[in-house]
Amino acid sequence: MDAVQERLTEFSQEAHELYLNTSVPYLDGPPEPLDFYRDWIGPNKPCIIRNAFSHWPALARWTPDYLREKIGSKVVSVAVTPNGYADAVAGNYFVMPEERKMSFSSVLDIIEGKVQRNGVFYVQKQCSNLLQELPELIDDLEPHVAWMSAALGKMPDAVNFWLGEEKAITSMHKDPYENLYCVISGEKHFILLPPTDRPFIPYGVYRPAVYLEQDSGEFKVVGTEDSQKVPWIPLDPLEPDLEQYPQYRWAQPLRCSVKAGEMLYLPSLWFHHVQQSHGCTAVNFWYDMEYDIKYNYFQLLESLCEAPGRHEFRNGVRNQRRTESASE
Repeated sequence: MDAVQERLTEFSQEAHELYLNTSVPYLDGPPEPLDFYRDWIGPNKPCIIRNAFSHWPALARWTPDYLREKIGSKVVSVAVTPNGYADAVAGNYFVMPEERKMSFSSVLDIIEGKVQRNGVFYVQKQCSNLLQELPELIDDLEPHVAWMSAALGKMPDAVNFWLGEEKAITSMHKDPYENLYCVISGEKHFILLPPTDRPFIPYGVYRPAVYLEQDSGEFKVVGTEDSQKVPWIPLDPLEPDLEQYPQYRWAQPLRCSVKAGEMLYLPSLWFHHVQQSHGCTAVNFWYDMEYDIKYNYFQLLESLCEAPGRHEFRNGVRNQRRTESASE
């Protein structure tokens, strides 16, 4: 197993030397579909695209006053946590947020500081919440990105809306989607790791639970009965515990900030951790990945990382085609 571990380390290093960038590159405008597929989707490399949606009215319209007038009375799903960490490991649990139904105006009141509430609030429900909960906003943007749809030969699986407080943080995970992440206002801050760094990223398997606010205002972690355990990453890349997870010292994360008017292409299976500025609004498009030889190779990498003798990575991910598609 020492030989396997040594080869996995070399495998990651070779990827960084051969084709991965040391920072996230910028494109100055929307690309041609074939060029984008050849240069970014095929090689599975992230980039930030400027001026890709400068024609969207949302960039000028989506002020708090406009959103109050347009959708203030709409009831939306809101994730509430005591500390900003939703869908994250806490102790022996994988803890999901308390999900509340609130008017959009109520969310804005909290974000703008007009109303004080316990916890951290984040409009982050996936499953195409923009189209399902807020269809009134569609005219301010587009239901898909034409050049991406042409490059992949398909429409997006989901179009999601995001709005939250600065303390709302998305823990490290990966998704089985080609992700176009468009920041409308504010900034998003990403930590990215390529799939080839998987040997250095620890997994565990955790009992699922949810946060519930008590009458006292305290949040309680309530275990979910009769639910399958969830594979997730316990490591916090902001403060990695290298004594507990020594292999992470070999990881080579990329950091980037995506500003208003910019679009991040986040390739499928890339690990990512996300922070944001207060009141940041964003929209992202999830295009289902191709389950081709790249996915096949990644599954092989997963199985090698979980092999006996690599106990710190053993409790990992099998049959999780959709398990981690719960976050940004």
